[in-house]
Amino acid sequence: MIDGQPLACFQPFIDTATGRIAGVEALGRLRQADERLLSVGPLFADPRTPGVALRRLDRQIRDNALSRLHEAPADWFLSLNISPRWINRLRPGQALPSLKQVHAHGVDPQRIVFEITELGGDIQRLADVVARYRDAGARIAIDDFGAGYSQLDRVLALQPDILKLDMRLFQEAAKGGPSSEVVRALAQMAEKTGCWIIAEGVETEAQLSFALECGARYVQGYLFAQAQLDWFAADAFVPRFAQLRTVYVKQKLAERGRIMQLRLQLAELMKILQTWAQGQAPLDQLPQLRDFPWLLRFYQCDRHGTQLTPNFEWRQDAWQADSRYLGHNWSWRPYFYHLLAEGWEERRLTLSSTYRDATTNQYCLTAGQFFENGQRLLLIDIDAAGL
Repeated sequence: MIDGQPLACFQPFIDTATGRIAGVEALGRLRQADERLLSVGPLFADPRTPGVALRRLDRQIRDNALSRLHEAPADWFLSLNISPRWINRLRPGQALPSLKQVHAHGVDPQRIVFEITELGGDIQRLADVVARYRDAGARIAIDDFGAGYSQLDRVLALQPDILKLDMRLFQEAAKGGPSSEVVRALAQMAEKTGCWIIAEGVETEAQLSFALECGARYVQGYLFAQAQLDWFAADAFVPRFAQLRTVYVKQKLAERGRIMQLRLQLAELMKILQTWAQGQAPLDQLPQLRDFPWLLRFYQCDRHGTQLTPNFEWRQDAWQADSRYLGHNWSWRPYFYHLLAEGWEERRLTLSSTYRDATTNQYCLTAGQFFENGQRLLLIDIDAAGL
């Protein structure tokens, strides 16, 4: 039995370009006799709850949200959750209940985002329903993007307007490590397909910073507001967001300053190593280079990317030579052809973006510079964590 009055509460989406509220998500609540509001989430997660009762509850909540949308600013959008499991129950050509509700309340479908939840459902039937939503003027979002591999199939089939990053994956990625690279890659993929990114579950300043790094168009989470019955003022979070954005920009400028300092140190290190290499001095005459604690290894390639020397590494208080990679060609690696494109003519020092080295499992950057009239390339691998 479902106990309580079904209501919609609204959690805002903050536009990262303005700090203003751009829209809200309708989240289901049950108002108890003592006025407490309980989430309907446990009911939908409980397999014992009858499907008929859940569908009725879902439509009641959606009906409540749509009936109140006229109270919100006219430029806000409303995000409504749609379960693929229930779409499967529709008969071919049957009128879509959600669209009927939108029209019954006189709401412009262009203000509606239908948020596809869960991983179930027949993808072709789902694509047909999504096409009908689009024909009516509504937009499509995919929730929990990144939670499972099948979401990629869903993106290709549905071509959504918005992708909501999976909250658990996003929050873990904000801590750093391999998952952060996965989420950045997902965000880049979304950008290339023309999707806007929503980062939900933004609860800390660090998570907001990561959302901005990922290019999120909207952020949603307790850092700004929980879902509530009453409407927020459109500019309620502008000062707070502006403050946090300023902190983020300062952090990025500080990171840029560290990179500039690193470039100065690398220029000094390049001179030391090139002088040693050109003098063909033995390995024991190479300085210890204690001023460069982030140095992982260095080596030389020819201008075509073939490794000419061993990897030289400082281990156990001595320089060690690792010859396993002699003759390997690295021209296929992004940092190498960037070097060819950017550093060949001017012989200037270039620095790659951060990447994860598959051999050592370390996060690295690679610096490179041509010398000996462009016939040799000196490459330095840098421990990104050490920075």
